Amino acid sequence: MNDDVRNIVLGVVAAGLSAALGWVARTYLWRRKLRRRQAFFGLPENSECLLVVNRDAGSADLAVHRHDVFALLELSALIKDCGANAEVITQDAARQGFGERTEFCVGGPGSNRRMAAHINAMLPGVRINTDPEPGPDKLAFQVGAEHYRMESGVTEYVLLARLTAGRRRGGRPVFLFCGQRAITNQAATRYLVRHHERLARKHGNNSFVLLLKVVNSAAYGPDVVDLVADVTRAAQAPLPEPENVTAS
Repeated sequence: MNDDVRNIVLGVVAAGLSAALGWVARTYLWRRKLRRRQAFFGLPENSECLLVVNRDAGSADLAVHRHDVFALLELSALIKDCGANAEVITQDAARQGFGERTEFCVGGPGSNRRMAAHINAMLPGVRINTDPEPGPDKLAFQVGAEHYRMESGVTEYVLLARLTAGRRRGGRPVFLFCGQRAITNQAATRYLVRHHERLARKHGNNSFVLLLKVVNSAAYGPDVVDLVADVTRAAQAPLPEPENVTAS
């Protein structure tokens, strides 16, 4: 074998080794990223999860608002990426506890009794005005001592939560998307899909509750979302006692 042939053979071997090592490295990084995503969502390969859907609060029929349908589609794609399977059930058909399967619960307590149960059980520092009568405090949030009023189409709020508190080690999380309007539910799911890696780095597999503000949904839909605050501590603590007012 002359020098030219030997150099060609060595070059081919080196290129093959480089390609193989690059493939192994990319596969390792992809699998590590997938495992982190699966751990954050509690969705190992071939596992089962629940998608709990609410009803359209503005409809007399047992309908689902189109923005909540869009939210479910975004979550379904995320679940598929984790290699898991989803069961979609309505809020009035959910009759099981939590921790056995990851749960994604969509909708405010006025249209989703499952959401109301989760908030009462795990977020004692949160109150949501579900009074159907019109007024400035309709659908307003109270988180701890702070109040957040909705200005429809301009400024709207949604709680995005990952909850595992009080569950046994290894229990699956519950994700809540609790908004003042259906479009805010979709905004929260989109925020989670876009930012779950950053949230996993910051919070690990611990519980968190984020208050998000959807800006000018009448013009921008669910796309412009600001993080108002991490309200985990306030949401999980009892509401402060109202101050006594003495008449003069």
